[in-house]
Amino acid sequence: MKSEIYKNQRGSIGGFILDFIQSIVLALAVFVLLYLFVAQPNEVKGSSMLPNFVDKEFLLTEKISYYLGDPQRGDVVIFKAPSSEPCAADECEYIKRIIGIPGDRVMVKEGQVYLNGKLLDQTFLPGGVITMEGQYAEEGAEKTVPSGEYLCFGDNRQHSRDGREFGPIKKELIVGKAFFKYWPVSSIGLVPKVEF
Repeated sequence: MKSEIYKNQRGSIGGFILDFIQSIVLALAVFVLLYLFVAQPNEVKGSSMLPNFVDKEFLLTEKISYYLGDPQRGDVVIFKAPSSEPCAADECEYIKRIIGIPGDRVMVKEGQVYLNGKLLDQTFLPGGVITMEGQYAEEGAEKTVPSGEYLCFGDNRQHSRDGREFGPIKKELIVGKAFFKYWPVSSIGLVPKVEF
């Protein structure tokens, strides 16, 4: 009788441990799938997106919409650094805003941005922002965004290394779209949608 009770207890403890391990493995598998295909956390590093995104702010980047469709003008995207950049694509990611989509004509002239021949209304930036030219976006030179590529600028135009220097990025480099700020608590909320 005692040996049967002992076996039952040992069996229930073993069953509990096995159930616990299975639950952990399942939870990890779900987390990995969510991280790879649905959303991932990102930390803003630096000041290139001020005032809309600040250093050490945390946000969620969603990936699903770009499986179903293409990135749009105004989207704030996280992308792997182009191979031409000092930090290799495997080592760091950038956060910038899409200014031009495939086929768009973009020009930086006299501190302003022109999109398809018209002055770009940048109400998402503080008034008086000056957009300087770069190695790619030369002063007064209109550039056409190639097929399958996107031209991205930082919101803090005075202090952002972006597409004005390294040019458009391929869609494959885009990790996803920033959609929700969750830290610090004072900044919790959805990332506002910008269209132009």
